[in-house]
Amino acid sequence: QVRLVESGGGLVQAGGSLRLSCAASGTIFSINVMGWYRQAPGKQRELVAGISSGGSTNYADSVKARFTISRDNAKNTVYLQMNSLKPEDTAVYFCKVNYRGYVYWGQGTQITVSS
Repeated sequence: QVRLVESGGGLVQAGGSLRLSCAASGTIFSINVMGWYRQAPGKQRELVAGISSGGSTNYADSVKARFTISRDNAKNTVYLQMNSLKPEDTAVYFCKVNYRGYVYWGQGTQITVSS
């Protein structure tokens, strides 16, 4: 069983930065894909960024050039560096891990960007 622990959420002013972390624990040999999703009130959960075991990344168009996803395989941790934050980025952010055919979700962390 894989458990995901997220940290780094909070309140920030527009234009500011935050860094999210998601650490996976359990019996893990090699995680295939790690990523971040977000869900704003009244909206569908959407992909923010993902990163494969080989380092290939993809981003939602709305966050390209502002967010950077990275991973530390030794720590089984994925990060999301968020710069130039906008009020539209306000949402609950969820860590997601694909591991051996299963999908694991974190509990979610609130990001609020004020204007």
